[in-house]
Parts: sequence; C-alpha cells; structure tokens
Amino acid sequence: MSATPTTREIRTASSTIGWNKAYSQRLLLTDALVLIWVVFGVQIAWFGIDTANVAFRGDLRNIAVNYTAISLVVIVLWLSVLGLYGSRADRVIGTGSTEYKLVFDVSLRVFGLLAILAFLFHVDLARGYILIAFPVGVLVLVFSRWLWRQWLVLQRAQGRFSAQVMLVGSRETVEHFARQLMAQPSAGYHVVAACVPGTAGGTVGGALAVPVVGTFDDLEAALVTSRADTVVITSSDHLPPERVRELSWSLEPGGQHLVVAPSLTDIGGPRIHTRPVAGFPLIHVETPTYAGQKLFSKRIFDIVVSGLLLIVLSPLLAVVALIVALDSKGPVFFLQERVGLNGSTFRMVKFRTMVVDAEAQLQRLAGRQRTEGNSVLFKMKNDPRVTRAGRWLRRYSIDELPQLINVVHGDMALVGPRPPLAREVAHYETHVHRRFLVKPGITGLWQTSGRSNLSWEDSVRLDLYYVENWSMAGDLVILWRTARAVLARQGAF
Repeated sequence: MSATPTTREIRTASSTIGWNKAYSQRLLLTDALVLIWVVFGVQIAWFGIDTANVAFRGDLRNIAVNYTAISLVVIVLWLSVLGLYGSRADRVIGTGSTEYKLVFDVSLRVFGLLAILAFLFHVDLARGYILIAFPVGVLVLVFSRWLWRQWLVLQRAQGRFSAQVMLVGSRETVEHFARQLMAQPSAGYHVVAACVPGTAGGTVGGALAVPVVGTFDDLEAALVTSRADTVVITSSDHLPPERVRELSWSLEPGGQHLVVAPSLTDIGGPRIHTRPVAGFPLIHVETPTYAGQKLFSKRIFDIVVSGLLLIVLSPLLAVVALIVALDSKGPVFFLQERVGLNGSTFRMVKFRTMVVDAEAQLQRLAGRQRTEGNSVLFKMKNDPRVTRAGRWLRRYSIDELPQLINVVHGDMALVGPRPPLAREVAHYETHVHRRFLVKPGITGLWQTSGRSNLSWEDSVRLDLYYVENWSMAGDLVILWRTARAVLARQGAF
C-alpha cells in the first residue's frame, strides 16, 4: 500500500484547477457589458441622449435622482444577484437548461424587488423603462450565455475547461461510465484515470484506453498520480463507507470534488430529490404521472400549435401535394396503421415518398436491411423504393408535416416516442411497452439524436427516457432541437 500523500502533494496535483474561475470571470465580464449596453441603451432610447436632468420622484423627502444613477444601481444589483444565485457556477454551465433558467429567475427577482420598493416608497419610475429593460436584458443575457456555451463545447471536445476525472469502481461500471462521459464531452467530465479492484497497471475501456493508476488500497496516491480534480465513485461494492469517508477527507476543500453515482440511469433531474436521514443521503425518485394538469396543458399546446402550423403551412402543403402527384403514379398521401397510446392503433398520414408497391417489395429488401439498419426497424440508405420527390421530402422531413392532422385529431402529439408499426411491436421486450404510456409524437429525442443512424437499443433508451421524464419545458427544447436536426439533415433517409 502506497504512503498517504501530503496536503502539499494533493494541492500540487490540483494545480490545474481554475478553469471554472477563469470561465466564470469571462461570463461576469460579458454579463456586465450586456447589462450596461441594455440598461443604458433603454434609458437613452426612452428619455433621449440628454438624461442628466431626467429624474424620478417620490415622497421620501421629495428626493430627485437622475436615471443614470438608477441605471447603475440596476446593473450592479442585477450582476450581484446573478452571482449570488450561482448562475455562473461550474455545476450549471455547459450543459442542460439550468443556467438559462437561473438567468431568467434571477432577472425576474431583481425586477420584482424593484417594483416592490417603488410601490412601498411611492417612487414614480417610468414604466416603459422597466418593461423594456427586463425582457431585452434577459434575451441578450441568454444569447450571450449561449454563445459562450458554443465556445465551451468546442474547448471541452479537446479536454479543456473540464473536470479531470478519476473513476473508482468495478471494471464493468468504470467502463460504462467512461463510455458515457466520453460520448458527451460537453458535460465537462474528462476521464483521465481509473482505480479498480485487483492490481494497478494497464487500461480499461478497450479502445477508450483509460489508464488504471491504482487500486482501492491507494486511492489518495492514485489521485496525485493522475492529477485528477474529481473522483467519481461508479460503484461501491468493494468500497466500504469508511473508505469513502476517508477519501473525502483527503480531498482539498474547494479544489477537489467527490461524486458518487447511484445505480440509477435515465432519470430526469426534477424527479430526483436528496434528503439526509440518520446520516444517510437518501435519494427520493418520484414516479412519473401521465394524467392531470400537465397532460391537459400538453394537449392544449398540441392543438393550438399544430392548428396554427396547418394554417400557416397550407400553401406549402398544397405545393408539395402537387409535386408528389406529378412525380409518380399513386395517391398523394400515404396512410399506415401505427400503434399509439395504450397500444391502440390509428392511421398515420404522411406524404407518399415511395412507389405504390413499396410494401410488396419489403420482403425482397429485408435481407439487405440487416447490414444497414438495426435489428427491429427497417431503415435503408438509398432505398430503391423511394421516389425522386420522396428523397427531397425525407431529407427535410417535409413528408411528416401531414401528421399535424393526427395531432389535431388526438392520435399523436407534437413531441413523443416514435410511432411504431404493429410488426415492430411484435419484437418488443416487455419493458419497451412502457413507450405506449404517452402518445407518439411527430418528433422526439430519437429525432434530435441521430434519427435513422441510431441503433435499436439507443432508440428504445431515448423513447423510455422521454416517457419517464417528459415535461412541457422539455418538449419546447426538443422542438427547438428538431429544427436544427432537420436543417442538418443527419440520419434522414
């Protein structure tokens, strides 16, 4: 067993830490520039260039202060509260929507506080000044954060601006976590080493080649050797609680971090709540619900949005229908029976993109599919049954627009799992049937994560993740990502 490293050695090992502080300072500078530009810009736009003599008045000793001072107070307060609520913390930046939610929540609190103070002290602030500065400031702040995130994603793809992670656990769990974390570098966890039971040396993860720098007996020394700043415990089967506690004590406060991964996968953050009880960090996982106000809101949203889209896109739909009719013989629309909510069937409508006898040719092509698609879904690049117009329609997913009719009718939703064929359902394992707890969607996580390039296992995992964790906010994010995926034309064939 290696000697326990000294505090100095541990601090030397964590000398690379500081990316989060540097990035936070850049965000602070950008936030300040944005708020100065927005707040003073609104002041000038509302009152004119000469604002030195413009004042607000109240009955607190008849005070009169010019709006330049008010703008400075708003900027300083806004910046301070953004930092106080952790909108620039390394745990929220780079991935997910938490950063953007914090920016909005903080901004709402700041202007709510200003409104309350103005009411209590009878201060006559110009309403237009407030009503314009708030939404414009939020939009520009979110946009600037989005631009920084794009830069950060590029940096993290090269291993920079990320936590340097040492994985601790069994070989199986270490390899699983290494694959998942390396597949999503934007999350900010760069795997540099591993500790597994047995002997040190060699690598784990196959092609990932994660070096094994130690065993459970010399975790502290391995941490120094790997120069990692974050320890992720992937499994604790051979790691007693006392050993985990000793490891946490050896970490540099504020500089090195301990992460314990529970045996939970594909569970959305809002469903997880941690509650300390009798010294144990108990994790409460809420069960998903498929009824009530959330479901009603989703249905209203689907009806309104799909109805408006049908009205707005009606000229395009008419032109596409004419192109399909002129391109090849057969009906304009293709009706196909699909399986929907609770296993019920419905007829899904699409623009026809294949020849009329496409189904008859399916058996002849099925043998070739095994090498081009996955084990359940039939997907083939350069499918000879697709018409000339059909290739263009599929490339931009225009053939799926008539499914808006299915949404209005109630058979489908705008966002949901992929609507399967009955012959595909016959191959489902029991757990896959959970996808029928919600309505199928025109788009979903499968549409924004690779489309036809996905394996069957990945398709199932994404659909089940949506079923277990769906929310209106998540639906809006998926709709936004769908537009990007369609324009990128990845996996469309």
